[in-house]
Amino acid sequence: MRCSSIAALVLCALASGAAHALTVTVRDRAGAAAEVVVALEPVGGAAAAPAVTEIIDQVDKRFTPRISVVRVGTSVSFPNSDRIRHEVYSFSPAKPFTLKLYAGRSAPPVVFDRAGLVVLGCNIHDSMVAFVAVVDTPYFGRTDAEGRVTINAPPGRYRLRVWHPDLDKAVPLQPLTLAPDTKPVAVEISRAPLPSTVGPWSE
Repeated sequence: MRCSSIAALVLCALASGAAHALTVTVRDRAGAAAEVVVALEPVGGAAAAPAVTEIIDQVDKRFTPRISVVRVGTSVSFPNSDRIRHEVYSFSPAKPFTLKLYAGRSAPPVVFDRAGLVVLGCNIHDSMVAFVAVVDTPYFGRTDAEGRVTINAPPGRYRLRVWHPDLDKAVPLQPLTLAPDTKPVAVEISRAPLPSTVGPWSE
């Protein structure tokens, strides 16, 4: 097929499985919900992922960023930019590990090889907590200050995942078929008034 006209270009895009942009807006009782993890998980599983490295730094006794979302198979480095030592750990079933006391960049990267939620802590500083959402898809993001995120993915059947650490109840996985006429999606979440536990992860 020659893509020499607007109509032919559209047909070529559909035939090649070109990506479509899906905008998801997340709100809670107070309005726009920022830093919410949103992922499109292909029904039937995703293709093997290339090797990728991400960074979660430690600055002023805080993990930066506090909320990360990575694909299964991603290596995460944990540099310590503080002048004091930290000991990073996780007891989460998706990735239990411990990085013994260290400073600078001496800790080896950690490969997140299983989908699920990983809660990070520091054995020395109890106030240091962060979250890594590990998803089996390359189609993901986090909402901005307006509660919106746009994800580009090829046409097909997906499950829409929405998660935030302050949820008071899980957001059910939502079946979604992505096509050229798919409309933007709005999701309402419910936050705990005073979060004391980690928001549940939908299975």
